[in-house]
Amino acid sequence: MTTPAGKGGEGWDDREVSSRAVALIAFLVLGAAVVLTAGLLTPWRVAPAGDARATAATPRADAATDFSAEEIRRGSVFRAALRPWSMARLVLGLVVALALGLTPLGARLIGAVARPLGGSWWVEALLGGIVLGAVATAVTLPLAARSEVLLRRYGLSTQNWGAWFADQAKAWAVSAVLTAVLTLVLFALVRAAPNWWWTWAAAGAAAFVFAASFAFPVLVEPLFNRFTPMPDSALRTELLQLAERDGEPVKDVLIADASRRTTALNAYVSGFGASRRIVVYDTLLEKAPPDEVESVVAHELGHAVHRDVVTGTVLGALGAAAAVCGLAVLAGWGPLLRRAGVETLADPRAIGLVLAIVAVVGALSTPLQALVSRQIEARADEHALELTRDPEAFVSMERRLALENRADLRPNRFFQLWFGTHPTTVDRIAAARSFAARENLPIPAPSR
Repeated sequence: MTTPAGKGGEGWDDREVSSRAVALIAFLVLGAAVVLTAGLLTPWRVAPAGDARATAATPRADAATDFSAEEIRRGSVFRAALRPWSMARLVLGLVVALALGLTPLGARLIGAVARPLGGSWWVEALLGGIVLGAVATAVTLPLAARSEVLLRRYGLSTQNWGAWFADQAKAWAVSAVLTAVLTLVLFALVRAAPNWWWTWAAAGAAAFVFAASFAFPVLVEPLFNRFTPMPDSALRTELLQLAERDGEPVKDVLIADASRRTTALNAYVSGFGASRRIVVYDTLLEKAPPDEVESVVAHELGHAVHRDVVTGTVLGALGAAAAVCGLAVLAGWGPLLRRAGVETLADPRAIGLVLAIVAVVGALSTPLQALVSRQIEARADEHALELTRDPEAFVSMERRLALENRADLRPNRFFQLWFGTHPTTVDRIAAARSFAARENLPIPAPSR
């Protein structure tokens, strides 16, 4: 005797078995597509190999070449102070997700919140993600606050507590709205097509990633920063000409008021097509000379030229579709559903289980994402050097960024491999010197 489809039993009817089998195949195919796409589009070799003469002409890659012992110590001390709190926040967030998703606690919370409003499925679907997200935020907020204390102590944060809490609230609100919409659509699909919902959800997840990639610069960025056009100046003209020369003309050059939040230096290229613009932190304009600003912007233009945002969006869309297919396989498993306190995935109180699965997948995929990111960032560095032909400004810029942002100049190898999204400062400076040697340009002298 088989258990009715969707009831979380040990057996399933033929339609459910067929659906789950196809979902498993789709998950494997899409997962392979993610790996293959990442493998083909990631620049595993970002620069030509240097000859022996060039190698001999460049100093050995070591932090002591360009930084004093005190500068190295300052970065190490700051990161050593910050890392335990950052890691604790990550671990605690994962523990909370598992507690809410792999025990009946999440289902009970959702039921309790939805009951006064009638307890219908759509109320649970709409409020479930908001409630669980609020719990996770509240639990981890003290650790985030402790990190903020350290950022202030070491001079990297300029916010007062009112502004900090406002940013936290805005970030949570954006996440809550997106989660509410996505979970409502997800469970509407599950209820409308109990066996094949995942086909529609996978397509919708991929489409959402593309839409979010285009919408983020227009709808989300202005919530956290104010942007003003850069006044006419020699630097603005040079940045526009730099983009034109690179074949990536931009609509405007904007200044972000980052100084109201941080002392860190940065710039980026935002938007697509006609909406593309260069955004420069006001802190960078204040502390760096024009040639270093140009070097930072040239790096960011490298991302645009090589369509790195598009590549990331494609990988994200494929990954999102694969995740939905994997969810269809896992979340239909009876023991897992019962552990979450529900009988079927059609029950919106299973949101905790869905979020727990997403959290685990995200944690496990972090080192792969970091690896791909490091290679892409290294290519953008190479592009900046080719565009500006100024390795001396590049090295000076890397040194300034490291000191202002208190980079760890001798990072722990494990943390760099698992979480490092950029090559180390020392590796980036060494790459610039290698470029200079290959191109017969003056090799930047050691900064010490």
